Amino acid sequence: MRRRLSRTGGRGAAKAIALPILLLIVLAGYAGRQAEPATQDLDSESFRISVDVALVVLHATVTDRQGGFISDLGERDFEVYENGVPQRIRLFRNEDVPVTVGLVVDHSTTMRPKLAEVTAAARTFVRSSNPEDEVFVVNFNETVSLGLPGAIRFTNSAAALEDAIAKAPAGGETALYDAIAKALEELRAGGRDKKVLIVVSDGGDNASARSLAQVMKLAGQSSAVIYTVGVFDAEDPDQNPDVLKRLALATGGEAFFPGQFSEVAPVCERIARDIRHQYTIGYVPINLTRDGSYRAIRVLARAKGHNRLSVRTRTGYIAGGEPGLDKKGAR
Repeated sequence: MRRRLSRTGGRGAAKAIALPILLLIVLAGYAGRQAEPATQDLDSESFRISVDVALVVLHATVTDRQGGFISDLGERDFEVYENGVPQRIRLFRNEDVPVTVGLVVDHSTTMRPKLAEVTAAARTFVRSSNPEDEVFVVNFNETVSLGLPGAIRFTNSAAALEDAIAKAPAGGETALYDAIAKALEELRAGGRDKKVLIVVSDGGDNASARSLAQVMKLAGQSSAVIYTVGVFDAEDPDQNPDVLKRLALATGGEAFFPGQFSEVAPVCERIARDIRHQYTIGYVPINLTRDGSYRAIRVLARAKGHNRLSVRTRTGYIAGGEPGLDKKGAR
């Protein structure tokens, strides 16, 4: 059932609906600052507020056949399908917006000789990112901990992030799945609408309380984009590139496997550029049933002057109590 408030409604109606809206936002756990919807996204003739409509938000990267970013497309150049059914785009943005980013860094024994390069890569990433980004660090071996000191939760200081990674000791086993779960939880406290994780690991896990299936479900309930960087030697017994590929593919990120440790920094620079060249697309599902089912998503892009465009975005989401669904911005 949908309740709406028109501009011409009385103050009493406005007060009656304000409390339910506030309660919905609180119950959804949508913490932090929310960007104001652009005025062109609103119907000037009949401005309405729907209290029960959830917007599925996608972050899409479009590239040509050479892998170059395509950044000049409009809303009409995109088609969105959920479980094969066309969906109406209700939100479209093409701009570099600040992001909440979690750096999830493996500190297990096999990563010890690689951490100097990973630390330098964090510096490169921050310097290539939007200056208004907020970043946190999750370090892990068999235990999981936040890297920034004291009450500092987020920062955009390259030096602080370097220290957060470099000062954590390396050794022990690997709780990759627990670390990703912790990072997804921490993202929800961020003040930016767009959320990203960058996971640097060999992909192995031998110490987590959670399973890969549980982490994939958490990722499916989040709007976060996960990039993974596999750092391992060819003979590394703990390497598991398939896990890193699955996490990236499911969430619209990308998996990287640099051949040399010195290539980690350029990879992180590439990820920063990718984040800054994404389109934000939102739609209200035709099927509003929140039954916990998985909904497959496909996004296509076609435009004159561009042939065979590739769109990378999340492959689907879990319908039911989704913390990754926005409660505003629809038109």
